[in-house]
Amino acid sequence: MGKRSKRMQEIDKSVDRNKSYKIEDAVAVLKKCLPTKFDQSMNIAVKIGIDPKKSDQQVRGTVTLPHGTGQKVTLVVIAKGDKAKEALDAGADFAGADDLLEKIKGGWTDFSVLISTPDMMRELGKLGKVLGPRGLMPTPKAGTVTTDVAKAVKEAKGGKIEFKVDKTGNINSPVGKMSFKADSLVDNLNALLNAISRSKPASSKGAFLRSMYLSTTMGPGLKIDLQSLTLA
Repeated sequence: MGKRSKRMQEIDKSVDRNKSYKIEDAVAVLKKCLPTKFDQSMNIAVKIGIDPKKSDQQVRGTVTLPHGTGQKVTLVVIAKGDKAKEALDAGADFAGADDLLEKIKGGWTDFSVLISTPDMMRELGKLGKVLGPRGLMPTPKAGTVTTDVAKAVKEAKGGKIEFKVDKTGNINSPVGKMSFKADSLVDNLNALLNAISRSKPASSKGAFLRSMYLSTTMGPGLKIDLQSLTLA
């Protein structure tokens, strides 16, 4: 194990890694940690009570964070004609059809969100090997396959994010930046956790939220007291 930096040694003095924190307290502790030279992200990791191998226990959904993620969203829309123009007018960074498909086929994935009209999904499906591993393939459930591209663009730019369980039964998601006010981070966390809670599959038995940790890009992970949560 490598030697811990002076910054982390100082942080260790003010953080109790064995304690379970209320969300508000965890946010406050992390915001008091020594800063870095960049605006760190705050992230939540949630272990949920499902079997990720079972198709009827897949957890996936979307939620609009009240205060956004603070991250720059580079948004691409695959659409033709008027739909491409609608997307650009709504704030998309790139919009088009064959030209963008060729660019993606060549390995271009320098964007955050990909939205498509239904008629273009046949062509996009051929690019699964490029888009799939990066989590960029549009899906109707996430609202990224739609005829209302203007609405989808505005939602994505306005803080709408997708969450989904991974192969180990965990959901990991950013909830804002360290520069956000504490109340804004708490609002974002509550919005996300409520959305995850509501997505519990009918076949999932027992406690759904099993464990939860809040952390920053280059900071400690704090365990959240599940008993203190007040979910709608």
